Amino acid sequence: MNTTTPARTAAPWWAGAVAGFLAAASGVAVGTGVAALLQGVPSPIESVGNRAIDYAPPFLKEFAVKQFGTADKPILIGGVVVTLAILAMVAGVIGRSKPRLAVGAVALIGVIAVAAAAIDRTTTASRALTLIPSVLTLAVSLAVLIVLLGTLTQLNRKLESLPAGFDRRKFLKVALGASALVVVGGVVGRVYGSAAAAASRAGIRLPGAAIAAPPIPAGVQLDLKGITPFVTPNRDFYRVDTALRVPDVPAEGWNLRIHGMVDKELNLSYRDIMNMPLVENRITLTCVSNEVGGRYLGNAAWLGVLTKDLLEMAGVQSGADAIKSTSADRWTAGTPLDVVTDERNAMLAIGMNGEPLPLEHGFPARLVVPGLYGFVSATKWLVDIEVTRFSDFKGYWTTRDYTAEAPIKFSSRIDVPKSFQSFPRDKVRLGGVAWAQTVGIEQVEIKIDDGPWEIATLGAEDNLETWRQWMWQWDDATEGTHKATIRATNKNGKTQTSERARIRPNGTTGWHSVQFRVE
Repeated sequence: MNTTTPARTAAPWWAGAVAGFLAAASGVAVGTGVAALLQGVPSPIESVGNRAIDYAPPFLKEFAVKQFGTADKPILIGGVVVTLAILAMVAGVIGRSKPRLAVGAVALIGVIAVAAAAIDRTTTASRALTLIPSVLTLAVSLAVLIVLLGTLTQLNRKLESLPAGFDRRKFLKVALGASALVVVGGVVGRVYGSAAAAASRAGIRLPGAAIAAPPIPAGVQLDLKGITPFVTPNRDFYRVDTALRVPDVPAEGWNLRIHGMVDKELNLSYRDIMNMPLVENRITLTCVSNEVGGRYLGNAAWLGVLTKDLLEMAGVQSGADAIKSTSADRWTAGTPLDVVTDERNAMLAIGMNGEPLPLEHGFPARLVVPGLYGFVSATKWLVDIEVTRFSDFKGYWTTRDYTAEAPIKFSSRIDVPKSFQSFPRDKVRLGGVAWAQTVGIEQVEIKIDDGPWEIATLGAEDNLETWRQWMWQWDDATEGTHKATIRATNKNGKTQTSERARIRPNGTTGWHSVQFRVE
């Protein structure tokens, strides 16, 4: 009688990798789907991503914005997903021979996600509710992994009497079940994510402004192909913020609390705001992350209530010098009190270019403050204004090496030509925009190579809170490659400095230049 036991045949490495991947994917999918059904609750991936954003050093944030632009958030989410997938697959491969170690590794990853959810500032729900998606992710991932690894090890035992291979049919049956969880969770997350706010916005019809913006003056938009439109369409307006997922805040349940150093605390609903006399103003906004010649600025017609009127209703007490504004995802900014109560058109906006605020630009309501960079003023998804003192708090970015007060540094940009664009010799026309919010642009100059500064033609001025277009024609252009450089002078008589300053702590400076070719 032959008593020799055949050598055990290990499941192939790819089966372990698939097991680990499906375990993580099914858990994340279930957690994401449940999060979509719970209003104001981030998914597990978003909670981990939010912690990465909050804990990342400022230089890394600046690098991401510079390199990836508005794609920085999808890239971050993609990075989290890819990292998780790789770790899970490695754990699955290890689990073929050491299942306990694999289960422990996946459990550790899940606990990190639960911890991230426990301290996620972006949630608008209770902390207990916020934990549910991550806890489910952990539970489902572990359950699926244990079942899949158990199937692999069970197959191995059965295969001891066989020369090689394992029962792929049984493995695939379990894998397909896990895949179904992935599909269902993904569909639910896609269908119900931000569903409440989107449905709410679709049902809103904004009232007309009691004080409408004057008609746009003739000559504001210059006739030059490639120049930035004077009014930026909503779809093209820049977006820079810390929200991985747009907060799902329907107007019906929205409330703005104004409190702190005031005589009377206010709690205003969206209907309350719409019933107030609304004003409309065209205002250019600029992000502190805008590099010299960058695209992080835009001009729009905003509809809302002046902040000075809201604060007058509340009654500001003496000694206050700031407002602390808080978004639905608990992002904070500090704004000088005198800036939101002076004659500039600082406002609580509910409309943008004739329609309710887009979800990604702050629906239901946001702050719009002319003359200040957005990180100290432009709070989106606004839910709270506290009248206070700068000495009593710090905003989100002022804890990250940015200044507490950040007036926009006036600047200018060349839109035409693009870098290395070619012109026929008799059609060299350059153009772009210049901005000095609340002060105004007096003059724009351009020079070619090391030649003299030439005065450009300015488009008509709309108001002191919007940018101006400029254009210049090179009549005696010479063939070859050239460099165009631009600078602006504001209405206070100050001319842009050529000295380069980095984004942090309060915005860039320097002259924008581009190279082009005349043929």
